[in-house]
Amino acid sequence: MEKRAKKWGFEGQTELKSTSAITVRGVLNMLMEGLNKEDGRSVIPLGHGDPSHFPSFRTAAVAENAIIDSLRSAKYNCYAPTVGVPSARRAIADYLSGDLPYTLSPDDVYLTIGCTQAIEIALAVLARPGANILLPRPGYPYYEACAAYNGLEVRHFDLLPEKEWAVDLSAVETLADENTVAMVIINPGNPCGNVFSYEHLKEVAETARDLGILLIGDEAYDNLAFGSTPYVPVRAFGSTVPVLTLGSISKRWIVPGWRLGWLVTSDPNGILRKSGVVESITGFLNISSDPATFIQAAVPQILSDTKVDFFSKVICMLREAADMCYNGVKEIPCITCPKKAEGSMSVMVKLDLSMLEDINDDIDFCLKLAEEESVIVLPGVAVGLKNWLRITFAVEPSILEEGIARIKVFCQRHAKKHRVAFTG
Repeated sequence: MEKRAKKWGFEGQTELKSTSAITVRGVLNMLMEGLNKEDGRSVIPLGHGDPSHFPSFRTAAVAENAIIDSLRSAKYNCYAPTVGVPSARRAIADYLSGDLPYTLSPDDVYLTIGCTQAIEIALAVLARPGANILLPRPGYPYYEACAAYNGLEVRHFDLLPEKEWAVDLSAVETLADENTVAMVIINPGNPCGNVFSYEHLKEVAETARDLGILLIGDEAYDNLAFGSTPYVPVRAFGSTVPVLTLGSISKRWIVPGWRLGWLVTSDPNGILRKSGVVESITGFLNISSDPATFIQAAVPQILSDTKVDFFSKVICMLREAADMCYNGVKEIPCITCPKKAEGSMSVMVKLDLSMLEDINDDIDFCLKLAEEESVIVLPGVAVGLKNWLRITFAVEPSILEEGIARIKVFCQRHAKKHRVAFTG
């Protein structure tokens, strides 16, 4: 008689299921599943940061041509060096050095599969038993997922809405201890749409230096600033404190599907090399996948040939969309926006549940909004702020206008009639 094991010796990893549930994609997928399939209206997507679906947000022709030229050259059908194609590393170093008080070297640049892989690498190389990392609240939930996967304890510091989403530096000083390895700063801000001033970033850098921790500068929305506060990259403070700069071409060039990003050691004092972080980065890359070689090879042409007119057009569209979103939300009594967005592609708004009937919290609001109005908005709990919403405004103007109108109708339907008066 054939002998068989009593049970199979494998099962799915539950940790992966739980960590993926707290990502933006995980929450948006849940909301999409709740759409009313009998609603004949188009779905209004105000929950994700990918405007490439919309005609107004098409990338620059020179970027498309760079990809075509790279492919047709037949030179880049091969594997790339694990750290990246040399010409791309050089071009990115030059591009990022333009507004710095020091000069980056090509050896400081590592090509990644979008900014997402750069996050994965940064947290993986810093992880050690007992270590913790300081993350902003609200923030980008992928950091929490990567921290959990790497065994890093997460400690949250608040971004203060009453102070234009400034970092609560006193909380940072309280949270940090001898096991703290890094602090994440997202600028321009996702999800808040804020842009940190030079003075505030200087304080942040000096605080991190005094605590002996490095800064992870998430610059996925690099240069997408359209308010009164000039954009200053976190990497500008690399002489004060070591900075791991994370970035990509995804947002500024509106090509998130190309999956081309970078991790840069912005550290003219060489502290990251002396501490072994640089060696750990190269070690990680030796056992991971690379961005497509032909896309890497197109980077120099993309960075050098894209005209200012393209960037100016994108900034103008984002500014107008941010204004439309802010003005539209002001007409809805149960939603408050503490600060009009000045950067990135989204803004945080606060729900006043006391003005609504049969809405339990922000997730309930978003689920019912999706079902009743076919509008997708991200619940604030997904980014760390319960009973807030993140609205992405980087869509066609007509779609944004329709989306805000549907949200207003939804809030009217669920309003406590004796308390709420709507305008418009």
